[in-house]
Amino acid sequence: MIKNFEKLINPLVIIVAAVGLRLLPHMPNFTPIGAMALFGGAYLDKRLAMLLPLSAMIVSDLFIGFYSPAVMLSVYGSFVLIGLIGVWLRRRKSPKNILLASISSSVLFFLITNFAVWAAGSYSRGLDGLLASYIMGIPFFRGTFLGDFFYTGLFFGGYELAKYLILGKKLALAKI
Repeated sequence: MIKNFEKLINPLVIIVAAVGLRLLPHMPNFTPIGAMALFGGAYLDKRLAMLLPLSAMIVSDLFIGFYSPAVMLSVYGSFVLIGLIGVWLRRRKSPKNILLASISSSVLFFLITNFAVWAAGSYSRGLDGLLASYIMGIPFFRGTFLGDFFYTGLFFGGYELAKYLILGKKLALAKI
């Protein structure tokens, strides 16, 4: 029964499906990639958890287009760090920890990527330019936060619910 479950609802299937969602029209930054990195870190082998979000980004960027190498490096690096948050979450899965991990992931992404936009020269070199970069990034943070929150709930909750329905096991997320 467990082998059948893993074939039916393997985390890789969920992650591969998430790649397509980045290519569909959406509000800015409302994508599944951050949640995918968090979910992958929590459920997959560590190396695979780091490679999948990066692979998803590279493949989707082939269609969407590449941009500033420094900013791309910060985006990709952020997803690796989010995957590491997922690895930390692996043995600590609870609704509270998943919510905190999702919020932390969104904030981490915002701080790193907007710093990179500033460092790449999009704003003046002083503290005022850095502050402007963060202020201008706020509308994108909204999409990142909402996307991470929505997709994290969908991936973690959907996976645990499917596992419960198929295997009849106690929900891992039921503990608080």
